[in-house]
Amino acid sequence: MMKREVINKTRGTSLGAVRFARTFMSRFRGLMLRRDVETGLVLEIPVGRGRYGSGIHMFFMLVPLDVLFVDGDMRVVDSVTLRPWQIYNPRKPARYVIELREGKIRDSGTRVGDTIEFRALES
Repeated sequence: MMKREVINKTRGTSLGAVRFARTFMSRFRGLMLRRDVETGLVLEIPVGRGRYGSGIHMFFMLVPLDVLFVDGDMRVVDSVTLRPWQIYNPRKPARYVIELREGKIRDSGTRVGDTIEFRALES
């Protein structure tokens, strides 16, 4: 699975490496039961799912995560830090849900309205 880097184009900062969860099992498993989340995870939400269809849960998570909700125009529509066993629905529908190690949002200065892009990382 190819890694990509999440770039905040608005602020010129990196949020780190991610992998895309493209199969049913990779989406189902997500980052559950992991303590090491140096590489984040991107969930691609099908078009038309709406706000509640963009929601996530933190069941069986061992560590808190920073989560960005990004729309089809690659704009951040919501961001949150979630603890294990929480459930969260974003304020607006998202096309991408980006799960990152806790602190990545703060460290990058990312805010709602910023533009995000995914760049390929060399192996």
